[in-house]
Amino acid sequence: MAAMRLGPLLRYVDWDRGDCATIWIETDRPCTAEVRCADGSGGSARTFQVAGHHYALIPVTGLTPGSTTAYEVLLDEVRVWPLPDSPFPPSTITTPAAARSEPTLRLTFGSCRQAAPTAGQRGPHGPDALDTLAARLAAGEGVDERPDVLLLLGDQVYADQLSRPTRQWLAARRDLREAPGAQVADFEEYTRLYYESWLDPEIRWLLSTVPSLHIFDDHDVIDDWNTSAAWLAEMRSTPWWQERVLSGLMSYWVYQHLGNLTPAELAADPLYEAVRRTPDGTDALRAFASSADTDPASVRWSYRRDFGRSRLLMVDTRAARVLAEDRRAMLDPAEQQWLRDNALAGHGTYDHLLIGSSLPWLMPPLVHDAEVWNAALCRGERGPRWARIGEDLRRRSDLEHWAAFPSSFAALSDLIEEVGTGPRAPATVCVLSGDVHHAYVAEPRIPSTARVFQLTCSPVHNSIHTAVKWGFRLGWSRVGRWLGRGFSRHGRTGRPPLSWRRTGGPWFGNQLMTLKLSGRSAHLRLDQARKGPRLTTVLDRDLTAPH
Repeated sequence: MAAMRLGPLLRYVDWDRGDCATIWIETDRPCTAEVRCADGSGGSARTFQVAGHHYALIPVTGLTPGSTTAYEVLLDEVRVWPLPDSPFPPSTITTPAAARSEPTLRLTFGSCRQAAPTAGQRGPHGPDALDTLAARLAAGEGVDERPDVLLLLGDQVYADQLSRPTRQWLAARRDLREAPGAQVADFEEYTRLYYESWLDPEIRWLLSTVPSLHIFDDHDVIDDWNTSAAWLAEMRSTPWWQERVLSGLMSYWVYQHLGNLTPAELAADPLYEAVRRTPDGTDALRAFASSADTDPASVRWSYRRDFGRSRLLMVDTRAARVLAEDRRAMLDPAEQQWLRDNALAGHGTYDHLLIGSSLPWLMPPLVHDAEVWNAALCRGERGPRWARIGEDLRRRSDLEHWAAFPSSFAALSDLIEEVGTGPRAPATVCVLSGDVHHAYVAEPRIPSTARVFQLTCSPVHNSIHTAVKWGFRLGWSRVGRWLGRGFSRHGRTGRPPLSWRRTGGPWFGNQLMTLKLSGRSAHLRLDQARKGPRLTTVLDRDLTAPH
């Protein structure tokens, strides 16, 4: 009898017609997976196989717009979900009404989640914000503020920072004295990370009932992934890197990327068709991952979702980079054009533009100036000796955000100003980011009609060294701005193309931000996980209030 190993994860929910959804699962053997909803809707799919693992993305059709319906999962006609004696409420699918004059969207986002310890054990990072949100919703608290979608902005798993149980599991599998040591090495070991993270009971229930959208960041593959051309050449010279990066991309495609796609996109995806058509899709997926690694422009991980009159553009800021120092860019030309085309398509028909970027656009000014300075050193502005120093500093200090790609920073800034200016401008343009293990709100000083924000929220479950906290505080201070000007003078970089100010934070702790978008209004809330566990609101702000 087939069993469900992981899931179900509720991924896509249609916001145009409100009548369909997709649910992702992993099983222990080939089978037919079926979803049956209490209102009579449902769907089924045959599992596909990758590297001995079995998966299905089940299309659910016939849903009633504007409804919430419970569902169950069956494998070969045997019910496997809900779990017997589950302490959680039934998993449900909530669909928006098909016709709404002012649709409301509640979008909760964050990044950087290391797996929470199992029940009865203590971990080093304090209470998990997603666990705490799940417990709150399962208890029936804050039901009116339940997210319509979870936006997971990177580092959903940590391939290079493993828990003690996972290190012990690896040690029983291979000799950790050989590279890559206590880090994942292949597809099978990546599956272990997802089991550890998504079998957490609270997380499993939460992801079964709140739709989620994902994008990777570096730790989904390795710290500082694609930070520079020199870094990449060094990694490719090791005997273990190719298997690591191919396995990372393969597992991301299966566990995260597939669920980001709409049913129409899935139907048009030749890789998805090839993997499902063959008894074992490993070779097809591996060839795809190899192409994605050697020619990043051949693959698009970015995607667009429209929620009524709110548009989300999730941008790949890792694999789409151009790393040559003389033409360094966060996004390759095709990716930059995709972002521009989708931001301007139907300009005037949406009220809010959300740009999901795992890496923040607007950083503390000192950090920004240091990254621009470092980029100038690495491309040789101060000679070869400073270029070597710059490369070493780039890796040690994680100097790889938008500011480290000055032309890309300027292009994004120009695009945001263009979108946000004029009578057809949306009410808000928000860049949603994580990565930096703290939260803040920043606003640029640009002559736009729209309100423009950098909203950064991280971590969901991780921590930050005290010295780094003080470093970020310094980065926002007047002293930090003065130090940053010194970097600019040494690197001969000049002033940034725009200025900005911090209007909230910094906040440190495990946390989640929630945007509530209704008509042309936007409201922001920041909740931190505290002992108990409980969520404590530390920011509650109307973003569209008068300046």
